[in-house]
Amino acid sequence: MSGRLLRWVCTGSALSALLTAVPLSPHAAPAHAAPGPGERPVAELLTDLQRLYREAEESTEIYNATEEKLTDQRRQVTGLNRGLARARAAAHDGRGAVGRLARQQYQHGTVEISSYVRLLLARDPQGALDQRHVLRRAAADRAAAATRLVDGEKKAEGLARAARRALATQESLAARRRTARDTVRARLQQVEELLASLSAEELAALGRAEEEGAERAQRRLVASGALGAPAGAGRAPSARGERALRYAVAQIGKPYEWGAEGPASFDCSGLTQRAWGVAGRGIPRTSQQQWARLPRVPLRDLRPGDLVVYFPRATHVALYLGRGKVVHAPRPGARVKVSPLAANPVLGAVRPDPRATPLSDYRPPRLPTGATEGADRGWSG
Repeated sequence: MSGRLLRWVCTGSALSALLTAVPLSPHAAPAHAAPGPGERPVAELLTDLQRLYREAEESTEIYNATEEKLTDQRRQVTGLNRGLARARAAAHDGRGAVGRLARQQYQHGTVEISSYVRLLLARDPQGALDQRHVLRRAAADRAAAATRLVDGEKKAEGLARAARRALATQESLAARRRTARDTVRARLQQVEELLASLSAEELAALGRAEEEGAERAQRRLVASGALGAPAGAGRAPSARGERALRYAVAQIGKPYEWGAEGPASFDCSGLTQRAWGVAGRGIPRTSQQQWARLPRVPLRDLRPGDLVVYFPRATHVALYLGRGKVVHAPRPGARVKVSPLAANPVLGAVRPDPRATPLSDYRPPRLPTGATEGADRGWSG
């Protein structure tokens, strides 16, 4: 990719949707190949790039979720195959035992004849009767056991076939998701190449306009009181929330990478999952799953360590740092950094440990030099 990345501007309409809790339209316009330079206004190219980045991030999160399902499915198939092997071995042993009993009976005649002969010739008739009873019961038990084992084997084989079919379906789905993701990447590269053809003056002007727009959106969000007053200052995290946040801060400067879960690089939800995992609280892998499965929390009640989720389809996520700031892995070409909370259109927030009490003594983590530098959702000249 060209490395020229574009920031999403949190417009007044997006901020209004945030404050009124009315979700934005979940339907994105279909992507089309962008025309050559000079054929369309730069603002339209920027709009296309914003949309394509959202589609790319959404596709990546769907791909991550599919990979999670595939991993679970592979474990299930492995377990079923092991159970099937045990069932086959047990059935084989059972058949061998029944076969040995049948051969013994054949060698000594039928059960009825051999038992009468043994009874007539026995020095202890009562013992012979007891032996006959034991043999019949053993034969019946072995036959019943063999029948159960064979039935179990058939059931296990049926489950194994079903699991293999499910795995094939999941692998096919993953392949389609990868194709869709790669298609979005190709479209994204087309628009970035067009942006690379713009002059330095045009890029600088666009950068200033976007920076000013993001700053206005952040000021409006803070002034609205949506984050509490003043912007959640002094609010403390839970013990695990603090550990998660400190881990995320320690990753500042590491690169964004598709599907990465650390420790060398991250995507947005890979960072949040790893941070809370290090803190001792497992959370779902993708931003959509984190939004759907974790307890919601109002923005005015945000505390450090909470997760802030962005865009109508919950395709981006960050950790709340406090005072209206977040730590996140912004996008391809960028690095883990600190950004204003309103750098992207906010969908809402979730808390991985809603029942945990805040720390009584909390000091925010010290940020490394350059923690706020670089594009949040944007390009840099």
